[in-house]
Amino acid sequence: MKVRVFYHDKCFDGASSAALFSRFYRERVRGDVEFVFSGLLHRAGALFDEAQFDGDENAIVDFKYSSSPKITWWFDHHESAFLTPADAEHFEHDEGNRKFYDPDFKSCTSFIATVAEERFGFDRKPVAELVRWTDIIDGALYEDARTAVEMREPAMKLTMVIESNQSFGFVPRLIPLLASKPMGEILEEPFVAPLLPPLLERHRKSIEILAERTESKDATLFFDITDHELEGYNKFIPYYLHPESIYSVGLSKSSFRVKVSVGSNPWAPSEPVVNLAKVCERYGGGGHARVGAISFDVSQQEPARKAAREIVEELRSSVREGRG
Repeated sequence: MKVRVFYHDKCFDGASSAALFSRFYRERVRGDVEFVFSGLLHRAGALFDEAQFDGDENAIVDFKYSSSPKITWWFDHHESAFLTPADAEHFEHDEGNRKFYDPDFKSCTSFIATVAEERFGFDRKPVAELVRWTDIIDGALYEDARTAVEMREPAMKLTMVIESNQSFGFVPRLIPLLASKPMGEILEEPFVAPLLPPLLERHRKSIEILAERTESKDATLFFDITDHELEGYNKFIPYYLHPESIYSVGLSKSSFRVKVSVGSNPWAPSEPVVNLAKVCERYGGGGHARVGAISFDVSQQEPARKAAREIVEELRSSVREGRG
């Protein structure tokens, strides 16, 4: 039996969600299965290719909802989980007890662990460390910006590898290990260890580039790095460099999209109150209240830049008016 698991690609929580779901499924649903892991990315246009829903069971974790009858399992925690009101209604009327949603969870991994334990009798103790770190990383629960940027913990290094890797098949190979091995040991795997030194050097250079490019005004940062291959930069670098900030808006570019990243400083001197998911939804994106993103087609750099500038001005205005 084949179970295809679709997960949020280039994301530590996405890969960890796929790992935890597959372990739960094998232990509590059915053991004689072959898992096939497929990454999904937010991009302009259609997010799903129905032809890929070719498993005997198909699961989506840490990604938007699909109303396809071929999708048998779904877990998500993003505020912007539904592409359309019809999708939300479809979910509300589903009675299969296999699709779950709760935006109050810091990570999808911890959400899956909780549902699997409470509803299916899954033992989450062996994956406790993975769950703890996905909450820290996806929920930005670091003690300070230094912890988030200096990359000392194995989980932080794995996050960097996952977010930066361009090799097809790398993350699907990594996912089974996340469910079964300590993260420090995973870093020593022969297909992982050689990737770290160049990535750490790239990380160091990205700090230098963002230091040069970031414009700080009214507690809101803006930077455009579309002329560099830096889409997988550490999203906490702007706050590490500018602890006085509340919000940040960044433009980056990859081979298939231009991305507008909108975030808030977890250690801000005053509480961010603008719901960034709602802001991003107006431009076709989404996310959480504290962090969101918008994907434009790679040919739409000017519309992306225009959207970024509009959002920057909206956030700066909210700070000036005391609504930040």
